[in-house]
Order: sequence, then structure tokens, then C-alpha cells
Amino acid sequence: MSTKNFTRRQALHAISLAFLGTQFSCTSTGSRETAKYPVQSTHYLTLHEVAALIKRGAISSKELTKEILDRIARLDGHLNSYITIMADTAMAAADQMDKELLEGKYRGPLHGIPIGVKDLLYTTNAPTTGSHAFNLKFIAPFNATVIDKLEAAGAIIIGKLNLTEGALGGYNSTWRIPKNPWGDDLFTGMSSSGSGVATAAGLCFASIGTDTGGSIRYPSCANGIVGLKPTYGLVSRYGVMPLSESLDHVGPMTRSTLDAAIMLEVIGGHDANDPTSINSQPLDLTSSIDKGIKGLRIGVDDYLKMGATPQVAAAVEDAVRQLELLGAVVVPIKWPDNKSDRDRHWFTICSKEAFEANRKTFPSRKSEYGDYFADALEAGSKVSEADYRAALKFKSEFAVSFRKLLAEVDAVAAPGGGIAKGVSDELWRKKHSEGVLGTFGHLLGMHFCNPSNLAGTPTLSLPCGKAANGLPPPGFQLIGNALTEATLCRIGYAYEQATSWNNQHPDLS
Repeated sequence: MSTKNFTRRQALHAISLAFLGTQFSCTSTGSRETAKYPVQSTHYLTLHEVAALIKRGAISSKELTKEILDRIARLDGHLNSYITIMADTAMAAADQMDKELLEGKYRGPLHGIPIGVKDLLYTTNAPTTGSHAFNLKFIAPFNATVIDKLEAAGAIIIGKLNLTEGALGGYNSTWRIPKNPWGDDLFTGMSSSGSGVATAAGLCFASIGTDTGGSIRYPSCANGIVGLKPTYGLVSRYGVMPLSESLDHVGPMTRSTLDAAIMLEVIGGHDANDPTSINSQPLDLTSSIDKGIKGLRIGVDDYLKMGATPQVAAAVEDAVRQLELLGAVVVPIKWPDNKSDRDRHWFTICSKEAFEANRKTFPSRKSEYGDYFADALEAGSKVSEADYRAALKFKSEFAVSFRKLLAEVDAVAAPGGGIAKGVSDELWRKKHSEGVLGTFGHLLGMHFCNPSNLAGTPTLSLPCGKAANGLPPPGFQLIGNALTEATLCRIGYAYEQATSWNNQHPDLS
């Protein structure tokens, strides 16, 4: 494992804090520094660190984008994190961002920063596959709202990231399966696996993932990065290929909590084009992120250790102790123990809604689907309306009780879910006699993750220990009540400043 030089990080952290205070300023001197930052050493910087360099002219967006494209060309033939590389449009956009900066126009902390997006998000200048073979050449008629917001903020969309087919569990054989940059035999996190791999490997400075039952959190923990699943409806799903309309969330995956907060401020907010979008106050997650956590209440329950590896359970305990040292108050809570009911109703909703979302192509083009996703759609086609209504009723009642529990604390600390060792490529693609959940459900730790999808509440996942024995750092999640993203980021930021576990990176030299 290689880590960044701490002295340099301290200096960059000081720069980034100064930058944070003025990140929404649109002023610029219009001049460039003569001393340039070494290009070859930027790929593992956080988004806010490299944004500070761009803002003051220490590196250009074209230089930065070229570095990342070269790194993708060198490494991604093995890692398989991207489905489509958008080199030409990315370099053109980077050139435009450099020109604007010289003219004194600064769009904010994403100005000129290469970002990867999960290949579920519509783009008019590149195919959107959803990892379906029949979408190899599908060009969307409009951009997803999230894409428009990223580009308006100055982000450089560098490519479309790999994923499991339809964003559920298995991979379509058209594409190679992503490899974890910490080790080929390690779990990559299922659905948003390409987003997790690319962000961890320094192949983008942040990425967009989606989460229906854990698919921002699984790959974040599996690849040793930060993931923020927001409140349901806080980020528009307009132009995002659906898996399950009532469970899908869109959110950022980054290498620091501050980066996740910056990203969510850009992509969040009401969208009239999305009927599930919620009206909320303008997002402000960064202005109070460094205010400390003294007196904040962290809920814990020993039940949440069940299903976690000993390493992860111990790391979460250490994380809670660290939060106590920072002034937080630990509060015992009673986590809901209706796991089997949650899993069953979650899958009823997910499979039924996935089937409805795929009606135009399933079963009419069933032979073009991978076996794994086809199994799930087949199961969804058999869900009765009565069972679906019962599952939605359970979801609604669970959301009320779960949010009531979360109202007692400022966050709940829990394992992040996921499995350490990988599953063979063949197993990811094949049919499973015990069903699509039966094969992996007990390994994924769904009881850590699906409550927040059923209740539509936010979570922040982040590394919480040392990478050792060939494994990435263990991960945990901070689970909050609806619209508490600012509080979660405040806790995560304080934790990172005290530990720096998020500064660990895989050695890909």
C-alpha cells in the first residue's frame, strides 16, 4: 500500500481550507502561476485539493484531464472501470474551462475537474448502456439532470463507468467485470462497482453512483473510498435509467467527506422533471463542515455487528471511540430486527419495479439479457399486485418507525456492508437456483444497508481503519434521518481530520 506524503498533505489541506471559504466566488485574477504542480502526482489528490490548484493556476484543466486520460489508458485495460471513455469531449470541455478561468470566470469547486459517471445517466454525446447489450449504441435524447448540473458547475465528464446489468447484481457478458485496485480477488461492490474502482484507483476525482439496496455503500467500502447516499428525492433521477423507482438514489462517490459534500451541493436540489423530487432548502453542506461534533449523539447497537467480519466490527468500534474522543455522545439504540421481512419486501418491490421498467425489452429480448438480471426480471413478472401493495405498505410503515428511531440521535454508526473476498466472474454471470438474493444476500450484509433505502434516509460511508493483509481499509457508515446530510458530513469530516484513513490508496505503480 502506498500513502501520500503527510507533509505535502498538510500543506494541501491548509490550501483547501482557504479555498473552501471562497469556493463559490466567481472572481479570478486571470493570471497563471509560473510554478506548476507536478502533473504525475495529482491523481490521488482529493477533489478539493486539486480544485485549489486549478483555481490559483498551478495546473490547468487540460493538463489534469490529459493526466487522468493517460492513467485510464495505462491502467483500465486491467481494472475495467469504464465502459466508455469520452476523451475528445473531455479535452474540449477542459480547454473551455481553462479559457474561462483566464477570462476571470470561475464556476466553483468543480471547475475543470475530471468526473466519472455511472453508465445509467443519460448523455447526449456518448452511449448510455445500463450495461445492457442492446444499448451499445443508444444515444439519449437529453442529458440527465445530474449531468447538466455537473457540466454547469464546470465538471469535465471524462467517461461512463461500468456497472452490473440494470444496476442489480450480475454482469452482462458484453463487458469485462471491474477489478478491485487493492487486489484482483477482492469484492468490488456490485452495482456501482466501476464508480468505486475508478475513484479508488485515481481514474477520476469523483464519481456518480446509484443506490437501491446498498450500491453506493458496498463499492465505497469495498474500494476504500467515501460514498454519500442522499435522502430519497434530494438528487434528481430524471434521465437516470431506473432499477426500482421507489428505492433508487443517486449520489457522489469520492475520496473525502468534503468532496462528497461539494458534489452533493452541486447535484442536489429540486427538479420539476422528476415527480419524486422533493422541495428542500438550498443545500449547504460545506459552510459548517469544520465546526466539530461536540455533543452530537451517535447511536450504536451490538446487533449491527452481526454479519460483519471481526476486522470490520473492531474497526467500527474504534471509530465510535474516536467520535467519543472528539466530543460526541454514544447513545444505545434498538436497531430494527425484522431483517427477513425487510429483505423479502425489498426484493418484492425491487424486482416488480425492475420488471415494469424493462417491459419494452423484457421478455421480448430476453436472450440479450444476462442470466442474473433476467432471473430477477422473471421473478418480478410473477409478483402479484396484492403482494406488491403489501410490500409498499410495509415500506411506508417501516419508514415511519425507522425515521422515529433516527430522530433520537444525530447518526447511527454501523458496518458498511459488503464482502472482502471476491466472487468469480462465472458466478456473477450465471443463473442461481436459490434466487438472485439467496446466493449473495448473506454475504452482502443487506441488513446494514436496505433500511435506509426503504426509509429513504441518507448515509455516509467512509474508511475506518488501516489497509492490511492485502485488503482495503474497512468501512463504516453513518446513518442519519431525512435531510441530515450536513450533519453526517460534519461528523465524517471531523473523523477524517482525526484519523486520515481516507488518505490510503492502492499501489498501482
